[in-house]
Amino acid sequence: MSPSVSQESRAVNWGAFARVGVATVVAAVIANVLVYFVGSAIVTYDPEFVILSNVSGAVIFTLLSAIGAVLVYAALLHFSRNPARVFIIISAVVFVVTLIPDFTYIPTVPGASDGQTTILVLMHVAAAIVIVRMPTTLTRPQSR
Repeated sequence: MSPSVSQESRAVNWGAFARVGVATVVAAVIANVLVYFVGSAIVTYDPEFVILSNVSGAVIFTLLSAIGAVLVYAALLHFSRNPARVFIIISAVVFVVTLIPDFTYIPTVPGASDGQTTILVLMHVAAAIVIVRMPTTLTRPQSR
């Protein structure tokens, strides 16, 4: 199937996608806020460890990542024959790459601890699950 045939044979309800996209961003932020606060009940966050000094950093980074992911998925819906599969592959690669600093740089940051690093990794996992699962399961191209 050529790209033009692919575009003609399926349609995306962009209004529904926009709603799912916004819901994905909000859900990913909420998931990470929950992980942050549950983590703070289990692990004492060192005030010197700026990364977890307050929840705003988690909110901002999750917000930007989720918006970027939703835009990538929108592009894949438009240009790819198998957007969910391609998005999952891209997401897996991005997920692994984003964990590299958690295991290389974060331990060198003043106030860092294994517990805090674990919370950061769990925040990556929580965001990844929401960001990948919601758009790929709640938006499906419609056959024309």
